[in-house]
Amino acid sequence: MAENKETNNLDLDKTLVDTTHKVEDFYANNKKQINMAIIAVVVIIGGYVGYKKLIVEPMDIEAQKEIFMAQNYFEMDSFALALNGNEKFKGFEAIAEEYGASKAGNLAHYYAGICNLRTGQYESAIEHLEDFSTENLLIGPLAEGAIGDAYVELGDLDKGVNHYMKAARMTKNKLTSPVFLKKAGMVYEEKQSYVDALEAYQTIKKDFAESQEAQDIDKYIARATALKEGN
Repeated sequence: MAENKETNNLDLDKTLVDTTHKVEDFYANNKKQINMAIIAVVVIIGGYVGYKKLIVEPMDIEAQKEIFMAQNYFEMDSFALALNGNEKFKGFEAIAEEYGASKAGNLAHYYAGICNLRTGQYESAIEHLEDFSTENLLIGPLAEGAIGDAYVELGDLDKGVNHYMKAARMTKNKLTSPVFLKKAGMVYEEKQSYVDALEAYQTIKKDFAESQEAQDIDKYIARATALKEGN
């Protein structure tokens, strides 16, 4: 037994030695490529830091200056002007295109999407909203739900309701979830998916009883129930 153990140890030692030699041989045979790869990684990391400091951050400052006037017009519901700008200031469309890599440029995509939605340019709204990214627990669902609005306006109810449900589930809060659950329920009814509609309405009643949408949800539940039973 001791001899077998010693043999196994010798085999293991030989394997380690062989592996070490193989690694050393690989490095020796590919030294140039490996060193170039290491240098490339360092350059990429350094380049990213330099890119962020020298390009992105100054770009963001400039974009913040540009976006101020457009936001003012947006708040006044002057969506076309906020979107397109004029000779005095750039609109969200131009800001998103020119400064898209910056935080303010990213936000411009959201504003441009909403402006396009409000002015009936639904495909452009979807493009901008899909280019927008955020971890904000309120704005994220609103952007997702707005994509649903655009698809519904285009007549694509399947995509529309999918985005509504995604928006409702992104963060469970009484501000956004019941809004998009109710919208989803109404689209499900239009699609004659009454079971799904009923489930959406009942979720509002159960989980968001204090929300505004819950105040009249019983009549929606009753309607969806009647339609389901009569179907």
